Amino acid sequence: MTPYVYNLSMMLVWVLITGDLSLQNLTLGFLIGYGVLAFALTSDEMDPRFRAYAKRMPKALVFLLRFLKDMVMSNLRVAYDVVTPTHLMHPAIIRLPLEARTPGEITFLANIISLTPGTLSLDVSDDGKALFVHVMYLDDEAQTLAELKSLEARMLELMR
Repeated sequence: MTPYVYNLSMMLVWVLITGDLSLQNLTLGFLIGYGVLAFALTSDEMDPRFRAYAKRMPKALVFLLRFLKDMVMSNLRVAYDVVTPTHLMHPAIIRLPLEARTPGEITFLANIISLTPGTLSLDVSDDGKALFVHVMYLDDEAQTLAELKSLEARMLELMR
């Protein structure tokens, strides 16, 4: 079993012990399971997957928090544009060169781009080396590409 499956198993055991099937208790059980895996099973004699898992989970939390911040900021920008009489949009389709190579990485990147208001993943090039993205606010193409590349780099750091 993978460390993630062990962590989920410990979370479910925690829920069974406490008898409380709530989001808060599931989160607490997951964190307790992670703590057990991170501190008890990461010695040199153990499977190296546990050490990698212990390092990956904080990165996942940082990624999630940063993504939520970006999503809130994008929502505010779109909402401001909707409620004001002037439209600040400069829609365009841009080509984003990809570092992601596997179908899973490309799909995950396309989905997190589409989840952010103001951007929509349209298509992947035939060779899989570029993603075409519709953006509502293209003030500076280089800056927009840099932001998307930063998102991709954080996602790849998490997945690889």
